Amino acid sequence: MKMNLIKKVGFLLVSAALVATSSVAQNVQRTPQGIKYATQGMDVSVEFYSPTIVRVYKTPMQTSCNKESLVIIKTPETTPVTFGENGKNVTLSSGAVRVEVNTETGGIHFFDKSGKRMLTDKDYGTQFTPFDDAGVPAFNVRQAFLLDKDEVIYGLGQQQTGKVNQRNQKLFLRNQNMSICIPFIHSVKGYALYVDNYSPTTFLDNPQEMSFDSEVGDCADYYFIYGGNADGVIAGVRDLTGQAPLYPLWTLGFWQCRERYKSPDELCEVVDRYRDLKVPLDGIIQDWQYWGCDSNWNSMKFQNPRYINKMGDPEYMKYLPNGEDKNARYGTPRIKSPKEMIDYVHKQNAHIMISVWASFGPWTEMYQKMDSLKALLHFDTWPPNAGVRPFDPFNPVARNIYWAEMKKNIFDLGMDAWWLDSTEPDHLNVKDQDFNTPTYLGSFRRVHNAFPLMSNKGVYEHQRAVTTDKRVFLLTRSSFLGQQRYASHSWSGDVVSDWSVMRKQIAAGLNYSLCGIPYWNTDLGGFFAWKYNNTVDNVAYHELHTRWYQWGAFQPIMRSHNSGPVAVEIYQFGKKGDWAYDALEKYTHLRYRLLPYVYSTSWEVTDKAGSFIRPLMMDFPEDKKVLDMDTEYMFGRNFLVRPVTDSLYTWQDKEQNGHLKDMSKVGKTDVYLPQGARWFDFWTGQALEGGQTIQREVPIDIMPIYVRAGSILPWGPAVQYSTEKKWDNLTVRIYPGADAEFTLYEDEFDNYNYEKGAYTTITMKWDDKERILTIADRQGSYKGMLKNRKFNFVVVEPGKGCGDEDTMAFDKSVSYRGKKVVVKL
Repeated sequence: MKMNLIKKVGFLLVSAALVATSSVAQNVQRTPQGIKYATQGMDVSVEFYSPTIVRVYKTPMQTSCNKESLVIIKTPETTPVTFGENGKNVTLSSGAVRVEVNTETGGIHFFDKSGKRMLTDKDYGTQFTPFDDAGVPAFNVRQAFLLDKDEVIYGLGQQQTGKVNQRNQKLFLRNQNMSICIPFIHSVKGYALYVDNYSPTTFLDNPQEMSFDSEVGDCADYYFIYGGNADGVIAGVRDLTGQAPLYPLWTLGFWQCRERYKSPDELCEVVDRYRDLKVPLDGIIQDWQYWGCDSNWNSMKFQNPRYINKMGDPEYMKYLPNGEDKNARYGTPRIKSPKEMIDYVHKQNAHIMISVWASFGPWTEMYQKMDSLKALLHFDTWPPNAGVRPFDPFNPVARNIYWAEMKKNIFDLGMDAWWLDSTEPDHLNVKDQDFNTPTYLGSFRRVHNAFPLMSNKGVYEHQRAVTTDKRVFLLTRSSFLGQQRYASHSWSGDVVSDWSVMRKQIAAGLNYSLCGIPYWNTDLGGFFAWKYNNTVDNVAYHELHTRWYQWGAFQPIMRSHNSGPVAVEIYQFGKKGDWAYDALEKYTHLRYRLLPYVYSTSWEVTDKAGSFIRPLMMDFPEDKKVLDMDTEYMFGRNFLVRPVTDSLYTWQDKEQNGHLKDMSKVGKTDVYLPQGARWFDFWTGQALEGGQTIQREVPIDIMPIYVRAGSILPWGPAVQYSTEKKWDNLTVRIYPGADAEFTLYEDEFDNYNYEKGAYTTITMKWDDKERILTIADRQGSYKGMLKNRKFNFVVVEPGKGCGDEDTMAFDKSVSYRGKKVVVKL
């Protein structure tokens, strides 16, 4: 039987049994972990889901409903709650959170255990306005809250405003390319608020109130999440919506992409060039149109004749992509089939990901199957004027069909990862009636923003069901709260190649991370190079791409991509000895030397609800200067990263042609070093006090990177791909000035045995006063683990243990066989 998202039920008068339950005030019924009461024409439920999470659920009287959340997977845990009353005021307390309810005005106040007010659900602040939802009676739902005057809030997904602090603005939250919309705010006070509604929603914050005005719903439903600090909030989000699975190690290396590689030969030649140049590479990506023309959009088959050695064959030439010359002569390809292409990439010790869309062209079998199921959404989508239509990912049968075709035609060939593009989905020629389009769970308006969540759900759950040997990796252009549980990684969309746009991506990523979703990146160099005459030969673009690429080495996933005709493989920027080429090569190698740190951070994300991208407020909440910092962040717990977001070495004339300045005149950029720590310049080893802004020289190959005093940094081997060498002879850099701890994580790198305990951790602790490093007993085991290894320790100081070069002289080296070792340095 079809399962509706909202199933309306008749309003029930309070039964004698319910009236007889323990009550704390008139018209208030006590439940095991909360209360129910009526006020302001609403039935209200306040329920503790845990000692730190509270759900508030409101329905208009006589229209109560049962709601099945698409986002929340946690069921309420047993939480002792104490109750109190004072006239119309009812108090509930878990010990960690106190909730005060005014049963007359509807106001709800949230406090921490010390009595500090966190958030107020405003008196008379919930409004239900009748709304015709494609013929179904529903409501426009408005919820208003009160914040402190100077309270800083973050979140709302990924926006392109360039603002870190989300106060004092109006935003329309409807997912679209470059804008990921989540009705979620994360306060600097140590709590979060999530409104569980998937329809387009207007967020408004002004001096009077903060409100969420959702176009359609049957109830007002929100979750208050208390964490005490930002890490605690994110742990609460993951507890409520799901933990992030661990990615395979190879995904944390370097990815090369282009819109698009037009044949298997072209794609494989890129892998060859990287191997010949000895520039590390782990992933190559096949973008769209391997299926052929627009009418055959996303057939989930290799039907483009270039991919199946059918050029000149009339049966297949009809599939040649729009605009390609059907009369040109074609030589015999080296790689003659998709299977051969995938196998070749694997023989080169690389992996391959492929683009799959959420829509289908009218020639495809999938279009016909989805249409017969009534699982197509009939509004205009990309590409224009081709009759392409999105499918309905809310329909479980449609999700089954979608995966079955992916598996049969692509996954079974050996494909490693999926690029789920256009999961907003693209919506062209937008008309209001488009949102009345029916889905399995009601109107498209009702569920719009959850489209990416359900698209990713289908692929993740199906791949997990067929194999445990290959970890799921999904790159997708849109997202919603909870999507991290589906191994989903979002990027910031098809952004323009531009300095100001690059800078805005920093704020976008910081806010997205503070929604509790850990994996995010950008197209390195931007996607559309219109401002550079659409040519990679523009020297001004070289500078922008170089700076963006440097930043990419400190994003969770490092992926270079651009729109045709611009190609951004490293050799497009010259050769060894050319400044752009050398800088790109330098940061690619740096990323690989940091893989032990990056992979261990990835484990912290999975095991301890950690974060890769850490706005400075997470680690320095007492430093007021960092609360709205939009130029810097922590990468993991140890690296302070300050991307260079201004052009210093090139200029453009009025025709957009690029020109080089005198590069011997070294530019500078401001770097703020947060108060509460000492900082080491990664490149020089110079130690600096926090709480100051410095002017850092930034020659074209230097991005400011600082390491917090009290850090332990494992330094991996020089490799051409992530698993080329074992981590059996690691350099370990120690940044003194404070005590430190780091846990090195290892496993089999690409299967789910880690979920069964097949992994190891080695914890290192630095006692700064005594200058003693303690390596604890190795915990755990897995097949093929390193039983014996060498650690080479260096205490960082100017000119020693710094930069991207190998350390030649160590303070001490030790053999480690899994048992505790104490080292005096």
